[in-house]
Amino acid sequence: MATTRLYNHGSLKTEGFPVEDISDHILEKGCTVWADFLSPSESDLAKITEELGLHPLAVEDAVHSSQRPKLDRYETHLFLAAYAVSLDTVTGELETHEIKAFITPHALVTVHGPDFDMSKVVQRWDSDRDLAKHGVAYLLWGLLDEIVDGHFETVQQLDTASDELEDALFDDRPRDKEVQRRSFEFRKSLVLLRRVVLPMREVVNTVLRRDLEAFDTEMTPYFQDVYDHVLRATEWTESLRDLVSTILETNLSIQSNRMNLIMKKVTSWAAIIAVPTAITGFFGQNLKFAGFGTTWGVWLSIGLIVVASLGLYLQFKKRDWL
Repeated sequence: MATTRLYNHGSLKTEGFPVEDISDHILEKGCTVWADFLSPSESDLAKITEELGLHPLAVEDAVHSSQRPKLDRYETHLFLAAYAVSLDTVTGELETHEIKAFITPHALVTVHGPDFDMSKVVQRWDSDRDLAKHGVAYLLWGLLDEIVDGHFETVQQLDTASDELEDALFDDRPRDKEVQRRSFEFRKSLVLLRRVVLPMREVVNTVLRRDLEAFDTEMTPYFQDVYDHVLRATEWTESLRDLVSTILETNLSIQSNRMNLIMKKVTSWAAIIAVPTAITGFFGQNLKFAGFGTTWGVWLSIGLIVVASLGLYLQFKKRDWL
């Protein structure tokens, strides 16, 4: 079953009609049709393929996953492949939701899996019904705007998470393992986000081209706004990738500095411990030295141990080695 809508001169006329009626509706002047398919097979799309004359290659791309974001031009229609994204702020893992669309002068057919919430796109259309008079351009704009806004929101979430990561980096209590794990997770998410966001520039730029007669030119400013958001999201993603790389390098530097400090302390304490060992070893020799066999000789050795150890401790403390 497909979800369907019919717009007539900018007003929502009816919903839930059979796919077989689409070809009849699009022949009516001022009518625009939207049809939505959830995880269809090629046989499920056979009827809509016949109704709209869709190209077999485009239909094949629609039913197979892992397409790259693109906007292909065919003789009777355009084919869009794009990805919506969502971020798990706890783990930093990025999830992608693939959506495809066939775009004709009087119809928009969307294809997606259950992981993509199409109701948000419908809400976007319903909140801007005054633009429905622009037909397919209005439907395509709502779809692209929702997808790109999701990209932008995800980049903002990653930016906020990177700020928290910076705070953890310089926390008084070392959190090296957490910083390193989240940094790698964010970096992986940003690489995936870049693969999704970067091609959208070409997709929206193609829509803005003047030779596409399928779109109402009055919608150009709206598509231009979407294009601006795409550029901002792309630039922000690139800067965040550099930032996360810097955080990783800084974390390694902090660990190295902390290790050097620990080594200084261990070496300093080893030097202090070596002094009493040397003195007691010396006085423990079977030789007659000053104070040998006397009580004051014992106190002399103890005094030398205390004075030498305290002197080394003060020197190391002054040099900030302890």
